[in-house]
Amino acid sequence: MINSCAGLDDAGVAIAAARAGADVVHTMYGRHLTRIDKGAGDFATAADVEAEKTILGVIRAARPDDAVLGEEGGQQGAADAARQWLVDPLCGTLNYAVGNMLVAVNVALRDGAAAVADPFSGEVFFTDGETAGVRRNGADARLTPTPATQLVDVNLDPPFPSAPGFRAVDLLGHPGFVERFRPRVVSTTLALAWVAAGKRAAYVTDGGDLSGSVHFAAGIAVCRAAGCVVTGIDGAPIGRAGRGLVVAADADTHGLLMSMIRSRRRNRT
Repeated sequence: MINSCAGLDDAGVAIAAARAGADVVHTMYGRHLTRIDKGAGDFATAADVEAEKTILGVIRAARPDDAVLGEEGGQQGAADAARQWLVDPLCGTLNYAVGNMLVAVNVALRDGAAAVADPFSGEVFFTDGETAGVRRNGADARLTPTPATQLVDVNLDPPFPSAPGFRAVDLLGHPGFVERFRPRVVSTTLALAWVAAGKRAAYVTDGGDLSGSVHFAAGIAVCRAAGCVVTGIDGAPIGRAGRGLVVAADADTHGLLMSMIRSRRRNRT
C-alpha cells in the first residue's frame, strides 16, 4: 500500500490513507484494548494509535514534505505549513471500545482533498476538492445529497459552548422539528458523509470553529463538494468566528433548521 502511493494525486492519497487506517480499525475490532486516558472523560485505544501510525505512513510515503496534525500524535511539521493533513484515525472511540461499529476514519488535506472511511461497510466517501464520490467494492459513484429520508442527526455530546442560547437537545423538543424530521442521535462524524450521500437530510452539532478540526474537516470537505449547505449554528459561514455546524442536503432543509434553532434561542432569552 505505502510503496504504491507515490504517484497518486491528493484525493488518491486521502483515500489510500483512510482505507489503510480503516483496515487497522477493522482488524483490531473486538479485541480487549487498553484505554489511554486523555482527560475530561476522553480516551484513546491502541487501535486509534495504530491506525494513525498507518495513516501517517501512507501520507509520508506520498507527500514527505507535508505537515500533519493527528488526533493522537499532534502536530508534525510546521503548523503554518502550506500543506497540512488533518487526521482523525478513529472517530467514535467510545462506540468502538464497547463493540459498536458506528465509527469513521477521517483524513483531510486542509482546503483540499479529503476522505471519510467506514471500516465496516467498506465505503470511502471522498472529494478532490471540487467533486465528491463514494468508493464501494472498487467502483466509484458520485454523491447526491437529498432530504428525502427526513432523518436528521443531532450530536448531543458535551461540552455545550453555546448554552444556554443554543442546546442541541432543545431542537429535539421543537414541535416543528418532530413534525418535519425524524431525529437520530449520533456520536461519529460519519454522519456528515451520510448527508452528502443522501442517507441523512441534515446534521447539527454545537462547537467552536470546526473548519480546522481533525474530527470534522474531512466530512465538511466532502459535504461542500457534494453541494450540501454548510454553515455554523448561527447560519454564518464556518471559520474562526463561527460556532458549531449545520449541514443540510438542500437550502430548504437548512432554512427550516435555522428557523427552529433561532426560535429556540429566542425562547431562552
